[in-house]
Amino acid sequence: MSSDTTHQHTQTTSPDGQPLSDRGSNRSQRPASPAFRSFIMSAWEPRADTAAQPSTAAPFTQARRDALSAAFPGDRLVVPAGSLKQRSNDTDYRFRPHSAFAHLTGFGTDQEPDAVLVLHPRAGADKGTTDGHEAVLYVRPLAPRDTEEFYADSRYGEFWVGARPSLDDVAQTTGIRAAHIDELPDALAKDTGHGGVRLRVVPGADQTTEILVESLRAIAGTETSGDTTDVDAQLAETLSELRLIKDEHEVGQMREAVARTIDGFAEVVRALPRATTHRRGERVIETTFDAHARLEGNTVGYETIAAAGDHATTLHWIRNDGTVHSGDLVLLDAGVEVDSLYTADVTRTLPVDGTFTDVQRRIYTAVLDAADAAFAVARPGAKFSDVHAAAMEVIADRLESWGLLPGTAEESLLPEGQFHRRWMVHGTSHHLGMDVHDCAQARREMYLDARIEPGMVFTIEPGLYFKSDDLAVPEEYRGIGIRIEDDVLITETGNENLSAALPRRPEDVESWMASLRA
Repeated sequence: MSSDTTHQHTQTTSPDGQPLSDRGSNRSQRPASPAFRSFIMSAWEPRADTAAQPSTAAPFTQARRDALSAAFPGDRLVVPAGSLKQRSNDTDYRFRPHSAFAHLTGFGTDQEPDAVLVLHPRAGADKGTTDGHEAVLYVRPLAPRDTEEFYADSRYGEFWVGARPSLDDVAQTTGIRAAHIDELPDALAKDTGHGGVRLRVVPGADQTTEILVESLRAIAGTETSGDTTDVDAQLAETLSELRLIKDEHEVGQMREAVARTIDGFAEVVRALPRATTHRRGERVIETTFDAHARLEGNTVGYETIAAAGDHATTLHWIRNDGTVHSGDLVLLDAGVEVDSLYTADVTRTLPVDGTFTDVQRRIYTAVLDAADAAFAVARPGAKFSDVHAAAMEVIADRLESWGLLPGTAEESLLPEGQFHRRWMVHGTSHHLGMDVHDCAQARREMYLDARIEPGMVFTIEPGLYFKSDDLAVPEEYRGIGIRIEDDVLITETGNENLSAALPRRPEDVESWMASLRA
């Protein structure tokens, strides 16, 4: 790899006088003569004058910013995209903007590292009042070709990472006024003195921006460290809750993500025969899906779980280094993240040979019945927690009928019981969107204890997991893990299973797999 990214390190100096932070560029052997600089900066064709196209999200992001503005009148709100994250030495992971930044700007894929969205309060006609906020995007724009950044900066230079958008491009794409990132410190400092504008910054999004905000707060002397923690947490909480109800654009993106995910599951079924012949068959499954996600979307929305046999009883099995055997089940939990960063989250448990055994079918049917019970209550007006409760009633009942509970299903469902949870320790549902576990910083009363509303998108994913060394279950059950997960949109009258095109009933799964192998 030819990357020459320079990271900030402690300025430790070696005996030869060269700081450690400068040594990463030693291998580049980049010319530095004035003659070279003059030559590389000259004789370039003028850039094509092509106007950037508005993002499809742009008509919707203004309403999102308006809702945030209304929640914090008079405050200056700082929402960073985040910075590149070091993978090892001087190489970075592929960039992904912070979800709150993407939600408010419409940027996706790998746009725009180090950018910061700021909502500046507008002064109202009367002192002490405001008239909403003005949004400004602070970015590092494309550098002219007569600058050293053009050819020498491995993090931003056009020679290294391609042409970055200009300020006009950013404004045209997002519908938000754009300014140079170098203007950010002065912009944040404006009117922040004692009794002035309060600063709020998304915590954990970008350390450099957080340090800048903290320094400005210290200069202003406006808040103690405890106060600022609460101030910033409130911003993160509100940004998370803004995504609980999806708008029309978001629902469309979720549909696309689910459709591409379903196509990826079909690719995996076609690859199962090859998986059984490889020493790391689970990775045949993983890489088949992940390659599809990269080709047809932005990437995967989370690390793919490709768990065969007993590995399926480990809820977040992502090592995916096991073998795949005839007669086993494979639990595939995977989702395509599309370019807008919305992701699906779907699970199917598939018989490697295309046919369930009697025991596998018995357990699978119990999980499917639990999922169907959850679907039946996932309607406007019900509590979010009711979805889980409905699934657990079926799970407990079925475990009782198999003689696995130390009492009745009714006793197990009591708070002091919960014996059935030995075989399903996770929850049945979580919100879904830009993050696979979306809206995770929302308040409990807005999430778990909230009433379900139209526009919510969440998963329904019951399961049963019988580990190979579990002496509390019959031997024939051991080593079987089954989960069925679908993505659900709440409508005005009920719900829509967005992933319904992917077969769920055992007989339909078998027919579907046979058709793909024909």
